[in-house]
Amino acid sequence: MLIVARHGRTPANAAGQLLGRLDPGLDDLGRAQAAAIATAVPSDARVISSPLRRCRETAAAITADIEIDDRLIEIAYGELEGVPVSDVPAETWRAWRSDSGWAPPGGESHDQLAARVWSVLDEHAAEAADRDIVLVSHVSPIKAALAWALGVGIEVSWRSFVAQASILRIATAGPTPSLQSHNEVHHLLGVDAAQ
Repeated sequence: MLIVARHGRTPANAAGQLLGRLDPGLDDLGRAQAAAIATAVPSDARVISSPLRRCRETAAAITADIEIDDRLIEIAYGELEGVPVSDVPAETWRAWRSDSGWAPPGGESHDQLAARVWSVLDEHAAEAADRDIVLVSHVSPIKAALAWALGVGIEVSWRSFVAQASILRIATAGPTPSLQSHNEVHHLLGVDAAQ
């Protein structure tokens, strides 16, 4: 099984900013969410993480034996890095949603994102048919994983939501990938209230 987990919360997530390649660590709630993720995934799984600190800290809650894969990094928002979501101009959102090849200045397109994330999933699909692999990543790569599992274009990313510290599961033992779950958050029950 491929198990794709979104990292725990950071102060920038709490502030509603586009993080992209910015590299903050987890806040207190994010650390509690990471610990909760660890209870929801197999303890003997292979764990592969984005190189960014928020993912590495989340992965470290699962195991000390973490592999890093740069292809799991968040989409590059270019000039929009650190900008509050509410401050992104409406015309920018329209351009992005209407063309998967469009990228903000200095950033990355959804087509580029899909190519790199799908290569990770293709690479690990056969092994994941026999062994659980946890991929710790970000919103946009997880949306790309959802598209891969469903066999649809990356455009579906605009029609999906990925909750903080949620889990997506993809079975790979059959003739095609099979989405088993999306946006699992049961492991987070009580975590937010405890903070």
